[in-house]
Amino acid sequence: MDALEASQMLTDEYSAKILLATFKRKMSAQEISNKYGIPIAACYRKIKTLEDAGLIECIDRVLTPKGKRKNLYLSRLKTAFIFFENGKLRARFHLSTGVTKDFGGDWNGLEFLKVVNPLE
Repeated sequence: MDALEASQMLTDEYSAKILLATFKRKMSAQEISNKYGIPIAACYRKIKTLEDAGLIECIDRVLTPKGKRKNLYLSRLKTAFIFFENGKLRARFHLSTGVTKDFGGDWNGLEFLKVVNPLE
């Protein structure tokens, strides 16, 4: 994934709603779909994309009253930054696991990190 794809993932309406919905509590795809008005097929597609990127994970599987299994998802994204500096687009994701994912080239020596770094 490059910086443009990473930034598009965060700014996509459905992906953003899914990440927000699952930030503090685990939710099923159906619950997310109902609460945020996301068509269920689109909800599953976006969840798969977010899972593949490591931004959301299935943390539990429960049985419904009808005996079907449903996955419960929780966001792993703690903070995200999108920067445009000196003609370069960069994205940085900090995950709840402690992992930092950088997209878009060398992050060392960037001016904005010296001026504004909310993580220090």
